[in-house]
Amino acid sequence: MPIVGSLIKSLIDLRDTIVSEPEAEEAQKEVLTKLLKKAQDTQFGKHYDFESILKSGDVQKTFADKVPYFDYNKLNNEWWYKLHDGEKDVTWPGRPPYFAVSSGTTGTSSKRIPVTDEMLESIRKAGIKQVSALSNFDLPPDFFEKEIMMLGSSTDLEKEGDHEEGEISGISASNIPFWFRGYYKPGEEISKIEKWDERVQRIAENAKNWDIGALSGIPSWLELMMKKVIEHNNLDNIHDIWPNLRVYASGGVAFEPYEKSFNDLLGHPITVIDTYLASEGFLAVQARPDTNAMKLILDNGIYFEFVPFKAEYINQDGSIVEDAPVISLGEVEEEKDYVLLISTVSGAWRYLIGDTIKFTDVERKEIRITGRTKFFLNVVGSQLSVNKMNDAVQELEEKFDIKIPEFTLAAVRIDGEFHHHWYLGTKGSTSEEELTTALDESLKNANKNYKVARSKALKGVKVTKVHPEMFPEWNAANKKKGGQVKMEKVMDEEKFAKWEKFVKEQKA
Repeated sequence: MPIVGSLIKSLIDLRDTIVSEPEAEEAQKEVLTKLLKKAQDTQFGKHYDFESILKSGDVQKTFADKVPYFDYNKLNNEWWYKLHDGEKDVTWPGRPPYFAVSSGTTGTSSKRIPVTDEMLESIRKAGIKQVSALSNFDLPPDFFEKEIMMLGSSTDLEKEGDHEEGEISGISASNIPFWFRGYYKPGEEISKIEKWDERVQRIAENAKNWDIGALSGIPSWLELMMKKVIEHNNLDNIHDIWPNLRVYASGGVAFEPYEKSFNDLLGHPITVIDTYLASEGFLAVQARPDTNAMKLILDNGIYFEFVPFKAEYINQDGSIVEDAPVISLGEVEEEKDYVLLISTVSGAWRYLIGDTIKFTDVERKEIRITGRTKFFLNVVGSQLSVNKMNDAVQELEEKFDIKIPEFTLAAVRIDGEFHHHWYLGTKGSTSEEELTTALDESLKNANKNYKVARSKALKGVKVTKVHPEMFPEWNAANKKKGGQVKMEKVMDEEKFAKWEKFVKEQKA
């Protein structure tokens, strides 16, 4: 009998019976009120008169009326740049001890997002909620004695003046609680290795010494890691070396496109739990089996708002128009796409995180990430969201019995006419012509706007097949390998031209 595991599982079960879930809308009002009170004496709080917002009869409505929307560029250019110049009390009291560096999706310059002590505490509490949720899954007591492989960016952060910088996964891992360090793999020494290939090689060499029960990280990087472990140790699958592996906590991107190729590396099925950790905060976690949706964390320093995801509210660069309507948590409807806005304990205010979501269960406050505002392809009125793209690619996998873990596309001109040019990462033998026809038909059937566009301005579709490993190599060339990254599903023409040049060079 695994006594320690049984004890941990009992403590988790006991906590769940004692700690009740807060009423959602009241919890969100309380979060917003606390945020405004904490930041009312900052430069931002004084500029937007947080004091008067707090005194108003309806704090949520007054906040929405007085404070505009911000994407990263707007917030950084108007406010956060002052932090880089050494100022304090800008959008949050004091100065942040960390900045999360993110290469973004379609831009070329890195984002530097402040991470405060309060945000680290918020992430820690969300992690505890994630562990507590495991009691809802059918896991044996000895699972809670196993080690956890957390694969992210390097924990060897860069010292910059009075703060440190790194990707959010590296910042989080460098601040794990002392009591968790015995469970955490690959451990502090290996996690500090900056070079991804060297770090994964060391993991492969040490894999036989660990009893891994759970994996955590972005699917594409975990696939590469598992392949290296299998290759180095001459295995058939990852369960040959980690027989007690039972759980995978996915995050950063949708898991479905990777599911087929990921499962090929396993000896038997494992439980997949979705999480929503972004550079701006830990937003949601899957709390129960029998769903692939995640429960928003509503009482943990993050206030949520929602803009209906409609073409007329989205600018070409992925930002939202100034007069776009916003609704609160109490007004959302199921199965409708929304642009997500957050205000946080790191001093982000009405911040466009860039993701679109839908509520699969309004009562439980469960969501799915449906895409990115920058991955919304609407150059010729096709109104093609990334969830429709993912669905179409999955249909190709099923139709032709192939794996397509990665893809990207752009609207390009061919002989003066607009076409959608897709690059599909697949090793299957299906011809590009067959894939083109099937992909086009799938999207016509799923999206009436796309079907109309195909009869007018969108003159054609082109598919080019490339080796799936071309995508992580592209990320590596852009200094994203192993990090918290959302691969560009949709590129602008300039970025797409660089991608095509890269593909040609790699093939040569």
